[in-house]
Amino acid sequence: MATPLEKARKAPNSMKAKILKKARRVFGEYGFHGTTTRMIAQEVGIDISTLYYHWGEKGDLYESVIVDINEDLRQKLVEVEGIIHGRPLPDRMDIAIDLMTDFLFRHPEISNLVLFQYFGKTRGKKLINVEIPEFVSGIARSMELCRSTDDVPGRVRLQVLAIMNSIHSFISGEHFFRKMVELEKNDYMAEVKKTLKFILIPAFTGKNK
Repeated sequence: MATPLEKARKAPNSMKAKILKKARRVFGEYGFHGTTTRMIAQEVGIDISTLYYHWGEKGDLYESVIVDINEDLRQKLVEVEGIIHGRPLPDRMDIAIDLMTDFLFRHPEISNLVLFQYFGKTRGKKLINVEIPEFVSGIARSMELCRSTDDVPGRVRLQVLAIMNSIHSFISGEHFFRKMVELEKNDYMAEVKKTLKFILIPAFTGKNK
């Protein structure tokens, strides 16, 4: 039997999908403990009983949100790998930074929820985690920092996390950082890409774009 998440992903115009979309945004903004089912129901324009009918308890919906963003992130990384495969490393990083940054700016709840998982504290039932190790290993292999995803040294994992965390921080902190640097959104997005490339490409290749 298909799960509520599988049904929502297969039917993007369904009520399940509408609730999931709003839940991603609200959880991404307020975190698990700062979000209530009433807040999500109000965003969708439904009563709480309808939300419970489609998704069950708040924890069930939150876990589905985390699995959903994991899958979106995984699919995007596979897409990017298909585009950059076989190119020189500086070009791979240049293109990947552009594509991943654009993707995460369109879906800032992903970066927010990843960072919530890092720094948030969860009381009671342990909630599902973002599958960070899988992504780290795949990126490390794509960058040729290791030969296999089955054997990624801790040093290499930290290097990949430095890349990921840099991007997530600029996305999640957009409203705060934009005030500091006094940039409009499009200019901020462009400068974030330039900054990431300025720091990260020479760090891994010795070359700057």
